[in-house]
Amino acid sequence: MASKLNPYVNVLDGKAREAAEFYQSVLGGDLAISTFGEMGTEGPVAEQVMHAQLETPAGFTLMIADAPPEMVSVTMGDNISISISGDQAEAESLRGWFAALAEGGEVRQPLEPAPWGDEFGMLVDKFGIGWMVNITGE
Repeated sequence: MASKLNPYVNVLDGKAREAAEFYQSVLGGDLAISTFGEMGTEGPVAEQVMHAQLETPAGFTLMIADAPPEMVSVTMGDNISISISGDQAEAESLRGWFAALAEGGEVRQPLEPAPWGDEFGMLVDKFGIGWMVNITGE
């Protein structure tokens, strides 16, 4: 198996399951979720997500976890962005993902022609995660 690089997103306020299911609804694919309780943790965090992994038909792997403040320090904001790029053959999918991820979030740069000749947009989704989408120009 070849090495791969993929984002691992920590979500605040016990919303990792909701975030993982949302990303699956946008990107498709198979989602596996393990809770802290399944790994032996008891108490209020037991039902929270220790590890979720989304494998999409496009070949993306996205990992998501809850960030209980007693275990992980996370600052919501611009400390992470996830970039999805593709060519004109993928343009329809990329535009659809951008629109779906923007629902309930904030578009910071509309998906439109960029100075470098590609179509580019940026948004922050409803979970505070930054996304960049780039569609290679013709």
